[in-house]
Amino acid sequence: MSRKVQVTFLAAAWCLSYPDAELVSRVPLVRAALGEFPGATGPFAVVLSLLENTSLMELQGQYVQEFDLGKRHALHLSYWTDGDTRRRGEVLGAFKKVYRGSDILVDTRGELPDYLPMVLEYAATVDLASGRELLQRYRPSLELIKFGLRRDNLPHESIVQAVCDALPGASPADEQAVMRMAGYGPPTESVGLDPYDPRLLPMKGN
Repeated sequence: MSRKVQVTFLAAAWCLSYPDAELVSRVPLVRAALGEFPGATGPFAVVLSLLENTSLMELQGQYVQEFDLGKRHALHLSYWTDGDTRRRGEVLGAFKKVYRGSDILVDTRGELPDYLPMVLEYAATVDLASGRELLQRYRPSLELIKFGLRRDNLPHESIVQAVCDALPGASPADEQAVMRMAGYGPPTESVGLDPYDPRLLPMKGN
């Protein structure tokens, strides 16, 4: 079971990352690894097909449009729990502390340490137990990312759902259920970044 979870997390880390030539070259490897487990390829099928059959320039343009230019599908886990509040700096420090606790130096490659593909790769290749614990701690963030992707009919939704399915407990039925489950409300202190989409109010504090 742990092998399947590791493969799922690493495949998700790659498929949710910014597409480049190296990622496209990895598609056969991802297919082969997922193919070891019946049904595991399904949630990744559409994104893998897009990576194989779409020009790199178009892939990159689509990714920037959907994941970088706005916050509707923000892949930074603490954005959904702490928004753009000052407390988020402490939370990001906690992610770094987890990484420093491993025996392997984690290269953040200029990304914030709560970047979902990075957390997934850490869980898959460095420390599955502490990586899964981080993902479970930010399960509400994962669920809200998933619902945002679903609302905009993006195929990455099923990949995030596969990650959720590898964690304890069933997924909430809707965003309101996520809020109730976590007992969160919107942050009250902003540091001046873009306003939140009112349909996707971030949640406060873990």
